[in-house]
Amino acid sequence: MNTIMDSRYLNACLMDRECSTSSSSKLSEDACASSNPMTSSEGASTSQAITPGQPLQNYFTHIDLRSFTDHDDEVNCCAFSLPDCELLVTGSDDNVVRVFNTRSSTLVCELEGHTAAIQCVCISSKSSYFASASYDTTVRLWRTRDASCIHVLKGHTKSVECVCFSEDCSLLCSASWDRTAIVWDVENGHPLKILTGHESVVQAVAISYKADSVATGSWDYSVRLWSMSAPDAKVRILTGHTGNVHAVAFSKAGMLASGSWDRSVRVWNARTGAVLWVLQGHEGWLMALSFSSDSLLLTSAAQNDHVRVWDIIEGTCINVLEDAVESVTQCGFGPDGTVMVTGPTMFNTAKS
Repeated sequence: MNTIMDSRYLNACLMDRECSTSSSSKLSEDACASSNPMTSSEGASTSQAITPGQPLQNYFTHIDLRSFTDHDDEVNCCAFSLPDCELLVTGSDDNVVRVFNTRSSTLVCELEGHTAAIQCVCISSKSSYFASASYDTTVRLWRTRDASCIHVLKGHTKSVECVCFSEDCSLLCSASWDRTAIVWDVENGHPLKILTGHESVVQAVAISYKADSVATGSWDYSVRLWSMSAPDAKVRILTGHTGNVHAVAFSKAGMLASGSWDRSVRVWNARTGAVLWVLQGHEGWLMALSFSSDSLLLTSAAQNDHVRVWDIIEGTCINVLEDAVESVTQCGFGPDGTVMVTGPTMFNTAKS
């Protein structure tokens, strides 16, 4: 059994709703092309001029499918550097973190140190650092320029399921099976705040754009909003989901989205806690969420299901992106509107 990582890029041509002139967006093959000598690829980049007044769903075009076969076991997670898409970091059940250079189509390095499966990886906004979270209860913080481990963050007592950076890279937040989330100082590796209160596994975490709030999602079906700017502020508990909350994401405009195994996406006003939309249509458990940089679109991915793109102004699904990968673990928008979808795929390999 051999595991590969498939990466599919789809061009999202975004239209300014107040602009009457046509525009287009095209994915640069130099910026987001990745492969290695053992893989195959298909598809080609295309773009269309946007006609004012036509629906946005006409402007998503399949561009490419790439795969990586350097893993020795199942791939659990991956992250792209933005905005250049030059680096791809992956985490596997073989306890190894791998870094690929997508422009030169090479495996840059394999990083050891974890003693159990890698559950999550993330890259800081300026690609200065990346982090890995593991079943071994630790988080490792790596410096990108020399691939050195600068901190081993210890504080959780069970598997660390999720990790994310703040936009300014000053904070890192981790979430764990021990029902807690911990906010860390990136510079010195010290814990700043331990977030307690969830009644079950915390499997989703996000830091707001201004780093003044942290959102956590749990198997207790709730989303909790924690203030980082007012330490004595009361924790806001958002309820409504009827299944495990597996994904949370902030928009730059201050909205919060949560995705659940109840197959729904909820969009909240992060300041008031009010529900703005309940988005339904997925047939599988929600696995990943991401807002576009202008906060107008939301992309969601579900297990064994298609990727959906939502218009947040109207609260409607404007496109269903089919046949991305077998099991999507991450979806996200690039600054140019590109939707990137990644996930592991299993292939049977005949032995000679």
